[in-house]
Amino acid sequence: MTTQQTPSNAASSPARGPSGHDVIIIGSGAAGLSAALVLAERLRVLVLAKGTLESGSTAWAHGGIAAVLDAGDTFQDHIRDTMIAGAGLNRRETVEFVIERAPESIERLIGMGVPFNREEGEIHLTREGGHSHRRIVHVNDATGWAVQAALLKAAEENPNITLLPGRACIDLITGRHEEKYSGSGRVWGVYALNQDTGEVETHVAPATVMASGGAGRVYQFSTAPRGATGDGIAMAWRAGARVSNMEMMQFHPTCLYNLDVKNFLITEAVRGEGGRLINPRSGQRFMEAYDPERMELAPRDIVARAIDSEIKRFGLDYVHLDISHMPPEFVKTHFPTIHEKLLGLGIDMTTGPIPVVPAQHYTCGGVLIGLDARTDLPGLWAAGECTESGLHGANRLASNSLLECFVFGDAAARDILACWDDLDSPPPIRDWDASRVTEADEEVVIKQNWTEIRRFMWNYVGIVRTTKRLERASHRIALLGQEIEDYYGSFRVTTDLIELRNLHQCAELIVDAALKRHESRGLHYTLDYPEALPEPRDTVLVP
Repeated sequence: MTTQQTPSNAASSPARGPSGHDVIIIGSGAAGLSAALVLAERLRVLVLAKGTLESGSTAWAHGGIAAVLDAGDTFQDHIRDTMIAGAGLNRRETVEFVIERAPESIERLIGMGVPFNREEGEIHLTREGGHSHRRIVHVNDATGWAVQAALLKAAEENPNITLLPGRACIDLITGRHEEKYSGSGRVWGVYALNQDTGEVETHVAPATVMASGGAGRVYQFSTAPRGATGDGIAMAWRAGARVSNMEMMQFHPTCLYNLDVKNFLITEAVRGEGGRLINPRSGQRFMEAYDPERMELAPRDIVARAIDSEIKRFGLDYVHLDISHMPPEFVKTHFPTIHEKLLGLGIDMTTGPIPVVPAQHYTCGGVLIGLDARTDLPGLWAAGECTESGLHGANRLASNSLLECFVFGDAAARDILACWDDLDSPPPIRDWDASRVTEADEEVVIKQNWTEIRRFMWNYVGIVRTTKRLERASHRIALLGQEIEDYYGSFRVTTDLIELRNLHQCAELIVDAALKRHESRGLHYTLDYPEALPEPRDTVLVP
C-alpha cells in the first residue's frame, strides 16, 4: 500500500530533497513509525519498507513491553534486572533513559488504541525470564501485531507521512555520491530498489533515520522474519559508521521444533506463567542443574545454553516445554495464538509438552548511537534493533526491545526537530548508474552463498564458540567476499543480491567482534575463554 497525501503545516527550511520530503525513514516497524509520527507534527516524512509495511520484526513480537506500572515495582528494580541480564556491559545512563520513559510510551500506545490486556479494569502484567516483578504489558500473546496495527493506522491517517513498501535499500547516499564529489560522510538519503519496476530510486532529504531491524537471518535457525538481513547495519558500516558488540547475538531458548514449520517462536511468557523445561529422555526438569535459583526464569542466554547442553549431551533433537499442569482455560486464555497454531500441527499444549530448540532471536549489537539516536555520520540517526544504544549490553532482557524502539524512535525525531534549522540543504546527487551491468546469468550463486553463510554461522558462531570455529568462519567469509563483490559489480541488483551482500557484511562483523572478545560474557560464550574479565568493555569496530 502507498499513502501519498498533501502536507499539513510542514516546515520549509532547510530545502527538501527533490521528492519533497524532509526526512527519510528506512523501516516501517515500531522504531521507524514512532519516529515518523513525532516528526510529522512539523515535517514531511517518507517511510521506506522492504516488503510489505507489516513484514518487519515488530509484528512478530509475541511477548510484550516491559514497563514499571505496578506499585510494588520500581525503576531501580527494572534497571537492576536489565543490568544483570546484560552482564554489566550495558551503559547505565541509557538503561535509565529508556526505563524511565516506559510508562509514557505505554500511555501513548493506549492513546492510539492498542488493546492491552486488563483484569478488573487494570492493565494485566505478566512476568518473563530475568524480571524480578510482573511488568510485561501485553495483548494476549500477539502484542507486536497489535502495536504494528495501531502505529500503521496512525501513520496512514497522517497527511505528512508517505509510506512506500517494496523498497529494498541498497546504500546510503553520502558525499561520494554528490554531483560535485565531496568525499564527506554526510548522509543525504538512500538508493533503493523498487521491487515492482526493478529500477533503483534516489531518495534524498536533509535527515535520514535508520530503523531497519536486526541481522537474524545470518543464521540457519532464526525466529526473525525473512527480511532481517542486517541491511541497515551493513549500509551504515559501508558509509563509515562504527558498530559495537556485534558478537552479542541472542538465541531464544524456545523455538518450536517442527520440520514443516520454521521459525515459530514459543514466547518467554510460557515459562513466565509456569512452563517447565523437561528432558524428553529422562522425563525430568533440568534447569535446576544450570540455575537452581531462577530455574526456567533465568535469562535467555543461560536457558539457551542449558538446552543446547542437554541436546548435545543426550543426543536429542529437542527438549520439552510443558505447561500442561496448568488449567486448560488458563493456557488458552493466556496463549490463544500459540495454542491455536500448535493445535493445527497436532500438538495440544493443554494436555502435553511442546518440542522446542534454541534459535537466533535478537541482534543486541549494531550501529553505535547516543541518547539522541545520532550515529557517527552527520545526517544519520538510528533506532531499534539495528543499533547498539547501550540498553541491552551482553544480553537483552525480555520485552525491552519494543520499548527501546519507542524511546529511541522518539529521541531521534525530537533531536531532528531540535536541530532542524541548522541542517544543510541536500546538494545535487547522482542517480544510480546501471549502465555497466547486465542481467544475472546464474542466480543459483546467490542461493548457494546465502545457504553456506547461514550454515557455517550456525555451526561455528552459534551458542557455544571456540577460537578455532571462529577462525574457520572468518576464512570462509573471506573466500566468499570477493565472489559476492564480483557478482554485485557485474549484474543488476535484485533484493536477493542486496540481502546476500548485507548478510555477508554482517557475518564478517559478528565474527570479527567475537574474535576480539577474549572472555565469556552474556551471549558470547567461548570454551577458550570461559571466564569474564574484571572490567566489561564494548567491542567497537571502526570502518
